[in-house]
Amino acid sequence: MDADKNFEELNLELPPAPAPMGVYKPFLVVGNLVYVSGHGPLLPDKTLIQGRVGDTMNEDEGKHAAQQVGLAILATLKQNLGSFNKIKRVIKVLGMVASTPNFEKHPYVINGCSELFAKVWGDDNGVGVRSAVGMGSLPGNIPVEIEAVFELA
Repeated sequence: MDADKNFEELNLELPPAPAPMGVYKPFLVVGNLVYVSGHGPLLPDKTLIQGRVGDTMNEDEGKHAAQQVGLAILATLKQNLGSFNKIKRVIKVLGMVASTPNFEKHPYVINGCSELFAKVWGDDNGVGVRSAVGMGSLPGNIPVEIEAVFELA
């Protein structure tokens, strides 16, 4: 499977790899694992999607924001590794959704990222374990933040 080719065929644009917004590393290799810090829905023009699911945006807009977070994570991987083919598989995704207290479709929203990864690395290697949780707020009024762990090829 050629993950770089799979991504190219999606005709999606990567945003610039985001710079840290605090005291942390956005990307860290430990052994054969790659840890990617929490990323937000960064757009190619360097702006962030903002809002709160169940309030200023619906679940489909939240899912689109999660896909955009996935693209930001891919941008960080590409910047640091040079190729998506250097990733063997997705190990874990933690998705956080800023939502109203009565919103209950957090897994649906985070599918925006998970479906993207499955298209890049395939249904087996592109899908790992996952948590999808609701938050009262996220930094910068973003609707979704996601962190991930990958295994190197």
